[in-house]
Amino acid sequence: MPDRAHHATSTTERGSFCTARCTCGWRGPARRARSQARTDAERHLVEAGASGPLPPME
Repeated sequence: MPDRAHHATSTTERGSFCTARCTCGWRGPARRARSQARTDAERHLVEAGASGPLPPME
């Protein structure tokens, strides 16, 4: 199972778009809805096999 430290997600905003990013290098699509960017990050953690509570989103 991958090490949790390699999968810490955050969100960044640029203009009216929000993007989820991960420390492993993954980046989600630009979204207008912050909630959808957070969902993208949660899905990435599940797909990456990360376990435990989700890290705080920025």
